[in-house]
Amino acid sequence: MNMQLVFGIIAAVIVFYTIINAAGKANHPLKKAIGSTFSGIAALAAVNIISPLTGVTVPISVITVLAAVIGGIPGVTLILSLNEFF
Repeated sequence: MNMQLVFGIIAAVIVFYTIINAAGKANHPLKKAIGSTFSGIAALAAVNIISPLTGVTVPISVITVLAAVIGGIPGVTLILSLNEFF
């Protein structure tokens, strides 16, 4: 098995577990999920807006938008770290 695939699966499991754990402990899980969705989209937009200053770019595709929507800020962080290492 490819090491890149293994690290990607491990990172996805950790992010998924963190999201499920945080949603389960929230008093208002729907409100928390909506807030996480908007913060993920805002973080992805912020990364692309300041890309001329930082030199870090994230290509906008269905996968990156879904990761930002589902994962929120940790999802965008995962995208950035995977983009940097691979």
